[in-house]
Amino acid sequence: MSSPTPTPTEPSLRIGDVAKLANTTPRTIRYYEEIGLLPPSPARASGQHRLYTQTEVERLREVMRLKDLLGVSLEQLKTLLAAEDARAAVRAQLRRDDVHPERRRELLGEALGHLDRQLELVRGRAAELASLEKELSETHKRVRRKLRELDAHAGGAFPPAPAAAEPVPPGV
Repeated sequence: MSSPTPTPTEPSLRIGDVAKLANTTPRTIRYYEEIGLLPPSPARASGQHRLYTQTEVERLREVMRLKDLLGVSLEQLKTLLAAEDARAAVRAQLRRDDVHPERRRELLGEALGHLDRQLELVRGRAAELASLEKELSETHKRVRRKLRELDAHAGGAFPPAPAAAEPVPPGV
């Protein structure tokens, strides 16, 4: 994936400006370029600054949004973004008027494969979050039950508590 060359009407931004716009650091941007989450820096003369387009800023924002939203590893994020890039290429082909119906069907099947990979990753994260939510809800219920028991002891509804301190249940 190559970096688009800025057009005269498109403002070019330096890495510090891009970092501010995306609420990240220049170091993160360079690292994301290095590992392939962002397009690599185009060749430039020594000492010249890398200039970014608004399209690249939007790509960085999307990378940051997905990373924060999904909480996935950078490798998983690369897989998700690669599938999104592939879907964009399929969409571009499908927009053409001269696509034969048989080829259109192949392209749509290809898009489904990319979507399946993306959904698998998102559903996996959703299952992990649902498991965590269940665990926290169960712990929440146990703590509330213990609080009710303590309140009932204090109100005299239960026999007096033994003199020794009651152990704290696991998972509290």
